Amino acid sequence: MNYQALFEQIKKKKSFLCVGLDSDMKKIPTHLLSSTDPVFEFNKAIVDATADYTVAYKPNVAFYECRGAVGWRSLEKTVIYIKDNYPDIFLIADAKRGDIGNTSKMYASAFLENMPFDSITVAPYMGEDSVTPFLEYDNKWVILLALTSNKGAFDFQFFEENNKKMFEKVLEKSQEWGTKENMMYVVGATKAEMLSDIRKIAPDHFLLVPGVGAQGGSLKEVAKYGMNQSCGLLVNSSRGIIFADTSDQFAIIAQIKAKELQKEMENLLIEYSIL
Repeated sequence: MNYQALFEQIKKKKSFLCVGLDSDMKKIPTHLLSSTDPVFEFNKAIVDATADYTVAYKPNVAFYECRGAVGWRSLEKTVIYIKDNYPDIFLIADAKRGDIGNTSKMYASAFLENMPFDSITVAPYMGEDSVTPFLEYDNKWVILLALTSNKGAFDFQFFEENNKKMFEKVLEKSQEWGTKENMMYVVGATKAEMLSDIRKIAPDHFLLVPGVGAQGGSLKEVAKYGMNQSCGLLVNSSRGIIFADTSDQFAIIAQIKAKELQKEMENLLIEYSIL
């Protein structure tokens, strides 16, 4: 999926919502646990309930890897199901990979070739040769960690030298490796006011923004500081949607929560003259 196709989906659905499939076995409704693959059945129900309101899904790979081969099968079945039934939805492997070149090639092959993901999150701190293998696939995207929403972000990302913070250096340097057509950036919603500074460095790139909802980020603030003429945002909500309810009505409640966010996004897209 290229830049324009993603923007067209945003306009069509009047949404820039990304639903995080952080499918924790400990939180899945108990009535699903007797099925052959509880995680897949949970994901399938969530996807079917929310697909009309979202432009992207983001499985967090850790929630699948921790279950070994069984978890990988659940992940593979999930992404194939989404691509078979909702081919226009953007799929993000939230894997946060990053290693020396040859290893990165194998990671890229795993997620962008052997599974039908459109993109993968990548840690940039080993430099160019750890990132460029992920950029070798047509119509696939790298989503670089730029400014994260966790407390520990202040340990390194705000280190300043020559009046430039480390995350700003990442934004500047990485634009030598990729373009707005194949590179996005992760920017935490709990640091929404800093999106204006990020837009000075990367005005046209899409930003993947986690932290709205359960983590306390404000969607209105994210749009105020981060939206550009092509929207330029994918705002992720995970727990606030998928675990909003744990009864046998969980999918219906997830649908309601996703629709609420979509409606708020529609209003913001109108306010900022995107629609």
